[in-house]
Amino acid sequence: MKPLHIICAVIGGAVAGATVGLLMAPEKGSDTRKKIVDLLREKGICLKKDKMEQLVDEIEEQIENI
Repeated sequence: MKPLHIICAVIGGAVAGATVGLLMAPEKGSDTRKKIVDLLREKGICLKKDKMEQLVDEIEEQIENI
């Protein structure tokens, strides 16, 4: 295979992946964070605001990695 074909395939794959990622992206981050906070409160987890934000940040990172 010629190097040009390989480069074109990589660029084409990256563009296709980015397009699918944008089209299939979940909700906005603020909506996701609100749902996480609501779920934690529903489960009886009551923390101070800064601790709750820290926990939500950690959970949000885990969700984004899935």
